[in-house]
Amino acid sequence: MSTNYRVDANYRFIAAYQEVNTRIAQRQQALGLYVTLVVSLLAALVALKPGDHGGNVPIEWLVAGFPVASMCLAFLNYKTERTITNLREFLSTLERLGDAHLELPSYNTDPRWAMGANRARRFHDFAAAILVAGGNAVGLGAAIKIYPRVTESPAVLWLSAIVALVSLAALLMIPTWSYKPSATE
Repeated sequence: MSTNYRVDANYRFIAAYQEVNTRIAQRQQALGLYVTLVVSLLAALVALKPGDHGGNVPIEWLVAGFPVASMCLAFLNYKTERTITNLREFLSTLERLGDAHLELPSYNTDPRWAMGANRARRFHDFAAAILVAGGNAVGLGAAIKIYPRVTESPAVLWLSAIVALVSLAALLMIPTWSYKPSATE
């Protein structure tokens, strides 16, 4: 004897919104993780400055940490934005069941609400971009100032700068992948 269990649309709607809220919180946690990594790298740069250890510190590894952290932040933000977009498309489908979106306010099918939510989230993207630009500028600048010998390996600096710029560009492009209500709504 088989029993069919059916989960109603209301429960699915609530569960999907909990997931959206979780993904928004994950974006914030990723930003906190990025700041922690950059501050830790800066602390390591200062703590290992020449004269304290007598030998050559492999500073190139620390320099590479700044753009690597930036790229990880860009990947994490992209992942959460795509997940939020998929969830909001699912929510939009639920909001359209029985043409409910024509009778009730609809957060995901009405462009006024949907695009407003996207614009509000863009401030997170701008904050991330500013932190990435500043973190890499301060990190690479401190490395050059504290460890002038790092300029003898310009490939490390150029590669770090290029990866940092790519991650910055990716962060600024994330809004293009945000949820947009479909034209059929």
